[in-house]
Amino acid sequence: MRGCDHRRYVALGDSQTEGMGDGDDVNGLRGWADRLAERLAAANPGLRYANLAVRGRVAAQVHAEQLGPALALRPDLATVVAGVNDLLRPRFDADEVGGHLEAMFAALTAQGARVATLTFPDLARITPLARPFGPRAAALNQRIRAAARRHGVVVAETAHHPVVTDARLWSPDRLHAGPLGHERIAAAVGSQRR
Repeated sequence: MRGCDHRRYVALGDSQTEGMGDGDDVNGLRGWADRLAERLAAANPGLRYANLAVRGRVAAQVHAEQLGPALALRPDLATVVAGVNDLLRPRFDADEVGGHLEAMFAALTAQGARVATLTFPDLARITPLARPFGPRAAALNQRIRAAARRHGVVVAETAHHPVVTDARLWSPDRLHAGPLGHERIAAAVGSQRR
């Protein structure tokens, strides 16, 4: 994050934060959070970084499994990105998912961490088969923005940018960013100011 001195960065989330689509299970994943940590380390030698993200997790699991360990690491910067796995499931409750995200925002900011998150693009703009998920993404983004405002969380907006439809940014599954997409996400989060 621009203009800030960071010593401890912790990333919470699901497969996108873990780095799916960027690297592999043999050589290791290198997603947007790892790329952001590299950028931060260049400006903040000695930066300590932990990526707690686990693929397949819904927001409730990220909250239950990752928040406690994240708080124990006492980050001065944290990123929280979760919810896509929720909106892809048959039953989706935007208020419930938003509540888990807000609880993580609240706990991390109360401990003094600067927190950043993302909004999600309408997947139908990337793959037409995902058309039913557009209203869900819009509802989740609305809750992310509102919770972020209440807790002073920085939001990197990806929802409305035309570039998100560029196929070069996506892995073949069209659900995860590819290497270029992860690089762009890291740049977007890294350029944010409080």
